Amino acid sequence: MHAEQGKVYWFPAKRYGWGWGPPRTWQGWVVMLLWMLAVAAGLYILRHSIQPFSSLLFVLIMGGVLALVCYLTGEPPRWRWGGRTDD
Repeated sequence: MHAEQGKVYWFPAKRYGWGWGPPRTWQGWVVMLLWMLAVAAGLYILRHSIQPFSSLLFVLIMGGVLALVCYLTGEPPRWRWGGRTDD
């Protein structure tokens, strides 16, 4: 488990590419569950919206929220090429 100065990251970095993988801790799993519930509830509420792009905008905003949480609680992002696991 990668940690910087004793900090445990909720979301590990992907082995290839840029970004984060599935949660590593119970806190990360709670974030994912709450995020999925919020997206489902929001889409349910917006299902009869008059605005044609309201659902798309909502999902994009929620994706940004999840990315921000991953950025704040996950391993520092950078491009990874795989290989060594001690990166």
